[in-house]
Amino acid sequence: MRRTVFTDDHEAFRKMIREFIAARVVPVHDEWFAAGQVPRDFYRELGELGVFGIEVPEEYGGAGIESFKYSAVLYEETTRAGISFGGSSVHVTLCLPYLKAYATPEQKNRWLPGFVAGTTMFAIAMTEPGTGSDLAGMRTTARLSDDGTHYVLNGAKTFITGGVHADRVIVCARTAPPREDDRRHGISLFVVDTTSPGYAVGRKLDKLGLRTSDTAELSFADVRVPVEDLLGEEHRGFSYLGQNLPRERLAIAFNAYAQADAAVRFAQEYTRDRSVFGKPVASFQNTKFELAACRAEVDAMQAVADRALEAHDVDELTAADAASAKLFCTETAGRVIDRCLQPHGGYGYINEYPIARLYADNRVNRIYGGTSEVMKMIIAKDMGV
Repeated sequence: MRRTVFTDDHEAFRKMIREFIAARVVPVHDEWFAAGQVPRDFYRELGELGVFGIEVPEEYGGAGIESFKYSAVLYEETTRAGISFGGSSVHVTLCLPYLKAYATPEQKNRWLPGFVAGTTMFAIAMTEPGTGSDLAGMRTTARLSDDGTHYVLNGAKTFITGGVHADRVIVCARTAPPREDDRRHGISLFVVDTTSPGYAVGRKLDKLGLRTSDTAELSFADVRVPVEDLLGEEHRGFSYLGQNLPRERLAIAFNAYAQADAAVRFAQEYTRDRSVFGKPVASFQNTKFELAACRAEVDAMQAVADRALEAHDVDELTAADAASAKLFCTETAGRVIDRCLQPHGGYGYINEYPIARLYADNRVNRIYGGTSEVMKMIIAKDMGV
């Protein structure tokens, strides 16, 4: 079926990214995988390529394009090649909307040019040990100093993607205790300089998948954060976090679809080249049926992902819409990728093959950005049940 979500401009961007990946990333990606992160200088290359500035206003060095479709192209092209740009998706997908919506003009002048260039990489720190999806239960605190010039930040965060390479981290912290009738009250956002005394990067976490994405534990011991680095209004952080969740869940849904699409292609290529009992694996009826069933599911995921992408770009993607897209695409992708691994036989379990890495990378999609169970709660509430 003809696909209408992308224009000629998106396809030109796709061609550039595909060529860049083939020339710059594929030859060294195994080294990045072994190291557990991409080199820091690679982000400057992405900045020079213009990847980070697409949605940034022109006055701060960006292209000023209000669309998530270029990010969607990136998801398709990185998964197609079986590679990763590390934690940089958090930089654009999660952090940029907060900076655009809540930063003052002075803050934007300080932060966005470096954001575009890849010289100032951003991460966001919400999750804490023991809190998980219950962000209202966070215990990291930020106390305003007696002279009102800075906050004193104390606490810890975990599962912070991009946390090793980050130059600035949007940290969620309590500036006031929760109210009896509102546990969400009292959370504020701060854009913390990672060179500040008392700021520490703990373990780089050893994950099942997403091996080239630096995910870390962070700790704050009396970190002084200037009042000029408060993002938005004090105590309103929780409402800010909720407003960006549909975009985050769209990104996860689209990436899951792209992973499943890549898995089918990997399985097709492998079964054509691999022979069993003197015949290509692709020639067996069971292989044909399995690949055909997977293709049909990928087509359905693409339709859901594209519809959500279009809704987002016209500001019509609701929380329930995003939850539905994430639930469907992530759950379906899990099934498809598992089925595509099977015809690889034992080689499907070896990290040398992209299907193995994809299998591990995909699993977290049903956890982060809100678990599948949380998505079902959101959808059910929207249904009035």
